[in-house]
Amino acid sequence: MKYKPTEFIVASTEEFEAMVSSQDFRIASAIVDGIFANLETKKKHIHLLSVIVESENSVFDITIERKHFAETLEENLPYFVREEQYEKCQLIADTISELKKPNISDILNQISPKK
Repeated sequence: MKYKPTEFIVASTEEFEAMVSSQDFRIASAIVDGIFANLETKKKHIHLLSVIVESENSVFDITIERKHFAETLEENLPYFVREEQYEKCQLIADTISELKKPNISDILNQISPKK
């Protein structure tokens, strides 16, 4: 099944800002699920969330670059600990480790002379 970004429908931008400020677990969960769903894709930019603001009749899309997957998972891991989602915590930790492993092409680029 193709990945579909999570949609949050809010009355105002302030409502979404309040969700972020209160560390709403639904946001962290949507971000992590979006990253997991796109680990095997080749896309450089991944669309994670759409925030539909009814009062403004507008949509804000939240995307992430593939190179930021590991750090974004690290930032969201505490939310899963707080919610006692320990199996998902382990999956997140394992994925972070895998994403941080040096790629053979990265190693070769470091040791080969620059032209």
